[in-house]
Amino acid sequence: MLQRIQVRNRWKSIFKPWEEADPWLFAACIALTIFGGIMIHSVEINQGLINWWRHWVTGAVGLFLAIIISRCRYQILIEWKWPIYILINLSLIAVRFIGTTGLGAQRWINIGGFYLQPSEFAKVGMIITLAALLHDKTVPTVGNMLRMLAIMAVPWGLIFAEPNLGTSLVFGAITMGMFYWGNVNPGWLILLFSPLISVLFNNLSTPIWIAWVVVAGIIAWRTLPWPWLGTFGAVLVNVVSGHLGHIFWNVLKDYQKMRLTGFLNPEKDPLGSGYHLIQSRIAIGAGELKGRGLFQGTQTQLNFIPEQHTDFIFSAIGEELGFIGCIAVLLIFWIICFRLVTIAQTANDNFGSLLAIGVLSMLIFQVFVNIGMNIGLAPVTGIPLPFLSYGNASLLSNFLGLGLVEAVASQRQRKKRWN
Repeated sequence: MLQRIQVRNRWKSIFKPWEEADPWLFAACIALTIFGGIMIHSVEINQGLINWWRHWVTGAVGLFLAIIISRCRYQILIEWKWPIYILINLSLIAVRFIGTTGLGAQRWINIGGFYLQPSEFAKVGMIITLAALLHDKTVPTVGNMLRMLAIMAVPWGLIFAEPNLGTSLVFGAITMGMFYWGNVNPGWLILLFSPLISVLFNNLSTPIWIAWVVVAGIIAWRTLPWPWLGTFGAVLVNVVSGHLGHIFWNVLKDYQKMRLTGFLNPEKDPLGSGYHLIQSRIAIGAGELKGRGLFQGTQTQLNFIPEQHTDFIFSAIGEELGFIGCIAVLLIFWIICFRLVTIAQTANDNFGSLLAIGVLSMLIFQVFVNIGMNIGLAPVTGIPLPFLSYGNASLLSNFLGLGLVEAVASQRQRKKRWN
C-alpha cells in the first residue's frame, strides 16, 4: 500500500506543473494533427509520398516544444519583445538574399534540407510584440495605435514583398483582433479598414462609394479626438484610396490577380485560375452527407485538385467523409476557439490575455479563409488550414502559439479556471 501511494505521489509530482493547463485545448489540437496526417495520406496514397508521416513527426516536435513553453513564465517575453521583433525582421530580410523561390514566391530558407518559412514564425513573434506593447495601456490613444501600426508595418511589408498575400492578411487579422481586445476604439478600427473598402466600392458603384466616404467621415467625427481635422483626413484618405485602386491592382502579381478574378467568376477560366475552386466544390459536393469513404474519393484519389494536401485538404475531407466529417472538423475548431476565449478571460494579466486573443485571431482567420476558398466563398490566398494542412513551418508556428496560450492557462489561479 505504501509503495502504491509513493508511486501515485511520484506521478502527481511529475504532472503537477501542468495541473492548470487546458487539456481540452491540447487534445483538440493533437486530434486535428493526427487527423490531418490521415487525410494527407489519403490524398497522396497513389503517389507514394510520405508527407503524412512528416506531418506527424513535425506535429510531435511541435507538441514537445509546446509542452516545454507551457512550463515557462510567459511574462519574461515582455522584456524580450524587441529582440524578438528584430529577429523576425532579420529573418524576413534574409529571405530576400538567401531565400529559395517556389510557386512564384521567395519565402523559404533551406537549412540542411529543411525549408524554413520565416513568415510563419513571424506571426507568433508579432503576437508577442503587440501583446507586450498593448498590455499596460488601459485606453490606447490614437498616437499609441499609430506607433504600433508603424511597428507592425515593417514585417508586414517584408512579407507582402515576398510576395505572400495570404500571410500578410493574417497579420492584419492578428492586429485588428488584438487592438479590439486591447480596448482600441472600434471606430478607429473601422477607419483603418475604410481605405480598402473605398477601393472595393469605387470599382463596384460610385454612389455606394460616395455613401461610404460620408459614413467614414461621420465615424471620424464621432470617435477621433480632433473632429474637424480627423474628419477631413478620413474623407481625404478614402477619396484618394478610391481613385488609387487601379494603382494598387497593378502592384499585385499576375497570379494574385488571377486568384482574385477567379474567385469572382471561376467558370470564366475553368482550366486556369478557376480550376482549383471548381474542382474543390465538385469534391465537397460529391461527398454529400456521409462521404464516399476514406481513400475512396474520386476527385481526391485521381488527383484532380493540385496541392490538395496543403491549401485544399478540406475538400478531401468533404469528399471522403461528407457533411458529417466537415461538421466534426468545425466542431473541433469551435472547441479550440472557445478554450482560447476562456483562457483570455481568466488570464492573470492583460499580457497573457492578449497572447491568447492573438493566437485566436491567427487561427480563426485562417480557418475562415481556408474553408471559404474551398467552398468558393473566398479567393485562393495560399492560407493553410491550421493543424490539418501539410506545412512544417505552419504546423510548428501553430504549436508555438499553443504553447504560449497553455503557459497563460497554467499560471491562472485555480479558482479562475472554472469561471
